[in-house]
Amino acid sequence: MFVSGYLLQLDASNSEKISRLIDNITLGKVIQGVLLVVLAYWGQIFVAKIINWLAEKVPLKYRLKVKQSLPFWRAFVLGIVGVSLINLFLNLSADNILPLTGTIAVALGFAFKDYASSVIAGVLALFENPYQVGDRVKIGDDYGEVISYGLRGIMLQTPDDNIVTIPHNKLWTESISNANKGNLEAQTVISFYFSHDVDIENVFYLLYRVAQTSKYTQLNLPILVVMEEKPWATYFKLKCYPIDARDEFIYQTDLVRRAKRYFQRDNLPYPILPPLDNN
Repeated sequence: MFVSGYLLQLDASNSEKISRLIDNITLGKVIQGVLLVVLAYWGQIFVAKIINWLAEKVPLKYRLKVKQSLPFWRAFVLGIVGVSLINLFLNLSADNILPLTGTIAVALGFAFKDYASSVIAGVLALFENPYQVGDRVKIGDDYGEVISYGLRGIMLQTPDDNIVTIPHNKLWTESISNANKGNLEAQTVISFYFSHDVDIENVFYLLYRVAQTSKYTQLNLPILVVMEEKPWATYFKLKCYPIDARDEFIYQTDLVRRAKRYFQRDNLPYPILPPLDNN
């Protein structure tokens, strides 16, 4: 009985404090709050433009480092505005904040469950670094460059120049493949197929030279040619790195175009697939 009475008294006290806080919300405070929200919105845009502009001006080796600072600056702006809003309406005192904490937590927990999950995953991702701005990642069926890291999710720019928004809570359910992990270079792998009677040493030499002489190749990183025998062909893979991961598909095109020119010159035999059995 004593505990029950104490809880009722505590609940009445909290209700009184909440009521008093609501009464203190004036039109002037609401207008200030709206202005702070607008300021946060434009602040996010301004920070993104400044960081992206600066990333293109600094030396190439620092470009990704500058871009990867964008989530921090966005969180910094949101943090300042968030604290200002709380101070505006709650005066940041324990007597004002504690009565609302439980109520707000329950309300937000039900109303924004998925959003909260994405935000928490985004915070964890800042420490675990499965992806950063500038990384080339594959999440589910989507592949592209991370061009934006927001509070709820990231934006990928695909090879077809589409923008895909992916919530951070995919961390819980999807595997994430990262091609460059914060580095400028991302390994490019190109497949070639030839007949079993092809001159293997010549193929190795040509593929290595094609990569070595490309203007896009990062020569400080290894160039590797590997092969595998298939029932219908000899399979070669050329593994090398472009100087800038953003040139991935231009680099692939350059390598394939120049390689096929040499293959045609040396009359290298391509595999002939057996006819399909329609019976």
